[in-house]
Amino acid sequence: MDDQFYREIYNKHQLVDAVPSNKEITAWALQVIRLLFPEQSKQDYIDFKQVKNEFIRLENELAYILNATRACRDCNNELLAKLFFEEMPDLFRVLNSDIQAIFNGDPAARSEFEVIRTYPGFFAISFYRLAHSLYKHEVPLLPRILTEWAHSKTGIDIHPAAQIDEYFYIDHGTGIVIGESCIIGKHVKLYQGVTLGALSVEKSMAYSKRHPTVEDNVVIYAGATILGGETVIGHDSIIGGNVWLTKSVPAHSTVYHKSEISVFKKKKV
Repeated sequence: MDDQFYREIYNKHQLVDAVPSNKEITAWALQVIRLLFPEQSKQDYIDFKQVKNEFIRLENELAYILNATRACRDCNNELLAKLFFEEMPDLFRVLNSDIQAIFNGDPAARSEFEVIRTYPGFFAISFYRLAHSLYKHEVPLLPRILTEWAHSKTGIDIHPAAQIDEYFYIDHGTGIVIGESCIIGKHVKLYQGVTLGALSVEKSMAYSKRHPTVEDNVVIYAGATILGGETVIGHDSIIGGNVWLTKSVPAHSTVYHKSEISVFKKKKV
């Protein structure tokens, strides 16, 4: 390799935007989740004042991370951090609704503790809800870092811009994809391998509604693919496994994929 190549790489290093490491950002998010849900940690507090001080510390840490991110240099980062933590009681309430939906919906769940501590669906949802709150405040980059890190841990890919209402239940979860402009109502249940995606990935459609809307009380079974920004799954519908949908279905629908399976008994030789 000649010196020109080394200079090119050196110049890239000088031009790259400053941002704290993914490890630092995700460690902050984990601390927030573990403070809200001590089932995930062993931290002991003497009184509520220590808990209050921990929230204040995490708010200051968020402001520090934002200040260290070049894309946030023109933002009022202390105010953004304050607004984020002012919304924490409602975020906690919504996350508890997700826990309740998972616990009530899964016969295998023995306790809410088990859901909080072990379920990848709750792990991915909790990171999504933190990221979505930051996204609503127009915080750049950090929301994607959080949801993609959760994606790498769980195989569940939720874009932070997606709008997901309360009592959201992901069962098993591996291979789920929820696109940027998805809108999901209350009491929706998704099984593994579900894709809520776009019909087209052309760059010109970046700011349009590309992903489907799923109304309240919908169950979507494993391997279903639902595409398109104009596609609406009406409330109280059931979408069967391996269904491919690119058009809307009315409320109270049942949609299933019909396949022919033949079973032959082996002949003894």
